[in-house]
Amino acid sequence: MMAKSAPLCARHKVLKEWRPTTFEYSDEGVTIRIPNIYGWICPESGEASFTPETTDEIIETVHELAEIARRARSRRSGLTEYLVSVASATDANRPLSRKSL
Repeated sequence: MMAKSAPLCARHKVLKEWRPTTFEYSDEGVTIRIPNIYGWICPESGEASFTPETTDEIIETVHELAEIARRARSRRSGLTEYLVSVASATDANRPLSRKSL
C-alpha cells in the first residue's frame, strides 16, 4: 500500500500517516468497533480515510454485524457485548500451543 505517496489532510495541511486505527459505527443503539484497521490517518485530528477496498469491506462487515446485534436484541438476549476475532487463513491452520489458550 505504501507505493503511493501519502495524501495531504486538507483541513490541517499535513501529510497523513499510514497506520492502524479503530473504526467505530453506531446506529439504533448498536455500536460496532473494528480495531487494527489500516488507513491514512491525520496526525492532528486522528481522522481516518480508507482505501476503496477497505471501505467496501468495512461496509459489508458493519452491515453483517449490525444485523446479528439487532436479532440478538429482538430476542431480548441478556448478552449485550460480543467480541469476535477472525484469524488470517495462515493462522487458522496453525495448531494452538498451550500458552496461547
